[in-house]
This record gives sequence, C-alpha cells and structure tokens, in this order.
Amino acid sequence: MVAGPRRASDAADPKRECFERLTQNRLDRAYRLASALLRDSVEAEDAVSEAAILAWTHWRQLRDPDHFDGWFDRILVNECRRRLRLRRPQSIPEPRAAGHGEDATGAVTQRDALRRVLMTLSADHRIVLVLRFVEDLSLREIAERTRQREGTVKSRLHYALRSLRAAYAAEERGRGVNGE
Repeated sequence: MVAGPRRASDAADPKRECFERLTQNRLDRAYRLASALLRDSVEAEDAVSEAAILAWTHWRQLRDPDHFDGWFDRILVNECRRRLRLRRPQSIPEPRAAGHGEDATGAVTQRDALRRVLMTLSADHRIVLVLRFVEDLSLREIAERTRQREGTVKSRLHYALRSLRAAYAAEERGRGVNGE
C-alpha cells in the first residue's frame, strides 16, 4: 500500500501507525495470495490495494489486532472473488501438439496445463484450492476467512478437486491425441 503524503497530525495517530505496521507486514503474502487466485499480476496488485483501502475504511470493525491476518485475508479473498466473478468463464484452450523435446519440457507442459485447468474453475472452487494448497490453511481457517461453514468448504474443496482432476485428464487426453 502506498501511503499518501503525511501531515503533521498523522505522525501522532497511533491508529494509523498500527494499521500501517500490520498492513506492511502482510502485503507480500497478500500479493502472493491474490496472484494465485487471479493469475494476473496487475489485477492482483489492484486487488491488494483495494483490500487495503477497504481494511482502512472498516478498521474500527477489527476488535483485536492479533486477528488482523485472518480479517485482512477475508477482505482480500472477497475482493478477488468479486473480480473473478466479473470475468467471463474461460474454457480450456486446445492443447498444442507435443514436439520432439517433450521429455525436457514435460514438467513445464504439465504445469501450464494445470494453470489452464485452474482458470476454468469457478471463483469459489479456485479460492478454496488456493487457500488450502498454496496458503496451506486448514479447513477451519478457510471457513473463517471465507465466512462459510466448514462443511461448505470441505464440499467445495471436494468438488473443486474432482473438477480439476476431470479437466486435467481431458487436457492430457487431448494432448495425447494431438501429439501422436
């Protein structure tokens, strides 16, 4: 978050100092989370900035600064969800034919296929996957950050993984057919 010009009255504002300290300690992790969810660095920066503005606007609602990370994550995830829902649904692009150097680039090809498949998931499914496997949060922590029941998170994770496996298998079959 880029702070605006400081006024003399700002220097003595403990509320602002506390917010800036907590936010600065969180920005790199917030950007990684937004990037993983949105898969677009510019949009991730915008989401983090918007989340920081929303957090400052609603700062009085945070009762305990020790819970800042979860509270800020919830704001950021909701902002990313909003941005994902505004996007048009994406279909899986046709896989490219494999070349002779596939052994050397197999890992890169698989990673790219996984990224393409991730982009086809709904916002809610992608959010639970990223929070679980990128941020390494427990189901309880994900439920807190998304304000959903733990059972809902578990269900979404189950269906997200199932969709991910099916789409990835289709991607692999398509690559095998085109690569022969």
